[in-house]
Amino acid sequence: MKNVTLILDDGSRFHGKSFGYEKPVAGEVVFNTAMTGYPESLTDPSYAGQLMTLTYPLVGNYGVPPFSIEPGGLATFMESERIHAEAIIVSDYSQEYSHWNAVESLADWLKREQVPGITGIDTRELTKVLREHGVMMGRIVFDDEPESAPEAVYSGVNYVDKVSCKEVIRYNEGADKKKVVLVDCGVKTNIIRCLLRRDVAVIRVPWNYDFNHLKFDGLFISNGPGDPDTCDAAVQNIRKAMQNPKLPIFGICMGNQLLSKAGGAKIYKLKYGHRSHNQPVRMVGTERCFITSQNHGYAVDNNTLGTDWEPLFINMNDGSNEGIRHKTNPWFSAQFHPEAASGPTDTEFLFDEFVKLL
Repeated sequence: MKNVTLILDDGSRFHGKSFGYEKPVAGEVVFNTAMTGYPESLTDPSYAGQLMTLTYPLVGNYGVPPFSIEPGGLATFMESERIHAEAIIVSDYSQEYSHWNAVESLADWLKREQVPGITGIDTRELTKVLREHGVMMGRIVFDDEPESAPEAVYSGVNYVDKVSCKEVIRYNEGADKKKVVLVDCGVKTNIIRCLLRRDVAVIRVPWNYDFNHLKFDGLFISNGPGDPDTCDAAVQNIRKAMQNPKLPIFGICMGNQLLSKAGGAKIYKLKYGHRSHNQPVRMVGTERCFITSQNHGYAVDNNTLGTDWEPLFINMNDGSNEGIRHKTNPWFSAQFHPEAASGPTDTEFLFDEFVKLL
């Protein structure tokens, strides 16, 4: 395995070995504290443009499941059609794997999809640096080609446009079914699965598609990568839809931020984001608390919500917004992932609440 170095914008250097595809890359360095779920995380479009650090020390020991496609065109075990993270950074990569559903090693998968992987990094120290300084840009360079990595650019790039579908896709069509327009900002496959399990027809549209001419019963706004301020076209289309006060609207992750922007609120960037399976949230006005799976670097500023809106969930660690709701209209959202994959499914009932409104 070749020697590689991770170089952060503050000058910090972390030396390790390459176990994935051998190419220099650059991106925003983030950390994920989940103990499992690297196949799902790597294929989550929300990680586009990012170098994903896993804090759990042993990675790769259960291999990678098959990339099989279900009859409806969705990946069975992955969250999209390919790896979206720019690279994966781990402490100890397991050369051997064992799992009933594994068909290849993590290293073989990374090489096939041309994604770098680094092992031998002190991910505990790297995470401490990121927590102190905040998320920063970084480059992965091979020691025999020290100047080969491209410059990292993340802020202001419209990553949603890079990962969104390019044409309208329909699932579970039927004349007697409720129709949900899904604005694809980088949707995870399990979100579509959760909607289809509730037997609704899904009309998946590109992030900037004006869906308001379609006939539908509810609007769903998906998760996605990057800065929500680059997605003004989606915000304008959501505002048009909000002219119908009876239309049910549900947003997840990026969808929470875009719905908030459509309602007039502002977004800010978190110091190091929420990326884990164990983020505690409380439903506002109750003592109901939930453990949630999260992956986001931006948050809604509660202080900028209009008088017709209120927070729906609050993060129990830092008090940041985890969802909003309209006081009179059937519009609500969650900053976390109720569908998880991977992670806890404590809040999947939010899909039931949405479908009941259709």
